[in-house]
Amino acid sequence: MQPKKNPKADLSRNSSLYFAIGLAFVLFIAWRGIEWKTYDKNAYGYQALDVENDDQEEIPITEQIKTPPPPPPPPAPEIIEVVEDEEEIEETVIESTETDQEEIVEVEVMEEEFEDVDVPFAVIEDVPIFPGCERVAKSKRRDCFQEQINKHIRKNFRYPEIAQEMGIQGRVYVNFIISKDGSIINIRKRGPDKNLEREAERIISKLPRMTPGKQRGRAVRVPFSIPITFRLQ
Repeated sequence: MQPKKNPKADLSRNSSLYFAIGLAFVLFIAWRGIEWKTYDKNAYGYQALDVENDDQEEIPITEQIKTPPPPPPPPAPEIIEVVEDEEEIEETVIESTETDQEEIVEVEVMEEEFEDVDVPFAVIEDVPIFPGCERVAKSKRRDCFQEQINKHIRKNFRYPEIAQEMGIQGRVYVNFIISKDGSIINIRKRGPDKNLEREAERIISKLPRMTPGKQRGRAVRVPFSIPITFRLQ
């Protein structure tokens, strides 16, 4: 039996496609309806803006008030004292202080008192004289003094045994004063070890008595310092 309808005329075959197209069209219409906006032309038109009133701004008038300076004080009245000519004025007589050749001028000479101060070895006029330097010229007595001191240290030098066993070495700085009578006083020492300091003090204490140093012809105390080096070989 042959069908009466043409299969190409079947409308239900593309119904899902038509439904989707129709649904999309309806959604587009609904979206446009929601997004549609209207504006009131009377409220936001250019005619409603009053631009001229904004340009007119009231500026307050400011004026600097200048106060006049205070008037100057009235001048003080001048008081004039009248001195009578009859007043006697005593004249002061200044005598001349010049002396004639015949007059004798008495001058009291005050003996200068020397204070008991220490004069450094580098600036003293007459350095202390080490025994054996008496016949040396005055200009070379400083060098002779230094040379004799070094000879004395080398002659009396003795390295402490305990310092040798412990491997102690270093430099000891010794300060002492040559007194007014030429003796050695106030020995002070500073070094890396007590044993080395005692040996340095022993060497300096054996220095002989010297001729004291002089400043302006008077004996003074002269401080002197010298380093003694202890070195193991």
